[in-house]
Amino acid sequence: MFQKVPFSFLVIIGFMLFALFFGAGNLIFPPMLGQLAGTNVWLANAGFLVTGVGLPLLSIIAFVYSGQDDLRSLASRVHPLFGMIFTVVLYLAIGPFFAIPRSGNVSFEIGVKPFLSDQAGSIPLFLFTILFFTTACLLSLNPVKIISVVGKILTPIKLTFIGFIVITAVIRPIGALQAPSEEYTSHVFFKGFQEGYLTLDALVAFVFGIIIVNALKEKGVTTQKQLLATCAKATLIAGTLLVLFYSALSYMGASSVEKLGHLENGAEVLAKVSSYYFGSYGAILLGFMITVACLTTSVGLITACSSFFHLLIPTVSYKKFAVLLSVFSTLVANIGLTQLIKVSVPILMTMYPIAISLLFLTFLHKAFRGWSEVYQGSLLFTLIISLFDGLNAAGVHIAVIESYFTQYLPLYEVGLGWLLPSILGGLCGYLFRAFRKSRSPRPRTIRLQDGKTDRL
Repeated sequence: MFQKVPFSFLVIIGFMLFALFFGAGNLIFPPMLGQLAGTNVWLANAGFLVTGVGLPLLSIIAFVYSGQDDLRSLASRVHPLFGMIFTVVLYLAIGPFFAIPRSGNVSFEIGVKPFLSDQAGSIPLFLFTILFFTTACLLSLNPVKIISVVGKILTPIKLTFIGFIVITAVIRPIGALQAPSEEYTSHVFFKGFQEGYLTLDALVAFVFGIIIVNALKEKGVTTQKQLLATCAKATLIAGTLLVLFYSALSYMGASSVEKLGHLENGAEVLAKVSSYYFGSYGAILLGFMITVACLTTSVGLITACSSFFHLLIPTVSYKKFAVLLSVFSTLVANIGLTQLIKVSVPILMTMYPIAISLLFLTFLHKAFRGWSEVYQGSLLFTLIISLFDGLNAAGVHIAVIESYFTQYLPLYEVGLGWLLPSILGGLCGYLFRAFRKSRSPRPRTIRLQDGKTDRL
């Protein structure tokens, strides 16, 4: 029997979504975008919001709309083998290889490192990541309580501290907006669009969708229509918060250039701005804010990844996977933030277009009758282009192909060269299936002795 979900619970779900998304990358990328975009900050921010807010929330709704139980089932609409490979790679990317270690590393870089001497060495990072991921692991051991822990406790703390800094920066901007850097003088919107990839949120959203669906089902929401309506309300709450905070952080970065100059990364921007407004207390405030923000994301990712790998390998318990992922993430985090980002960018440039194509194919599933050939054609063409985007991001340039794509492929220069091939691939798959269906022999009707008919 369907029971109406209390508004208070919707707010908790919306806050939890915001907290899960608003982690390491979400804090450090908008301020840096603002610094580089300068007077073009709002156009760049609009592009960032598309991939940093719009696509993640659409991905959650798409997952609910699909009616599938998990990402593997959804991706298996393409092919069972693709479903397995894509899901495993995605969980590894948003889990122990990149996103989880990055959370611990960013917390250390902003929350601890500023208080250490240059001769401190690598021991403090190692000790901090042990403490950080031990805490995240303990909070993740009971996945049933994640809604209460994240939605009721950690999110209000994070909102309070982040809001304190960004509201101050908006009310009392450090300086006037400056001229944009060279890379933000043209294709500004699309540059911001690509920056949103680095948050990982559109990939993570397919995973967080499972947490949301399970939480709503426990409240008595059963039918797909009810799930969609309730989920849409919760994502609207999370989306509003994300838009406000991203925009404020971007403006904060843009207004800081006049007095602080161009800084190396978003973490440094946050640290300098906090010190400017609050002096030595600013560093402490920022460190606490970052640590809580990254901790909430880590808890969500460890929970999601442990649940998936436990389903994949039932002989290993959920709790064992949670501990294993936490230990592995501790080790990976110690290779350093810069190296982590450097390695992750090529993989994200390859995976993101595939995830976006899968997202829109999910909404169009009924329109093309769910034919697997449509999925296969669209994603194959997408992969071909995104693979070269990933190679370019890794510094591997194939001059002939790059020149050809730049000359003949629309939107390639702005990072959307995969868009037209994705559409064409889907159309080719549809036509192939329709042609094959028309060529298949039609069943003949014969009359039986008892007067009934049958088909051969």
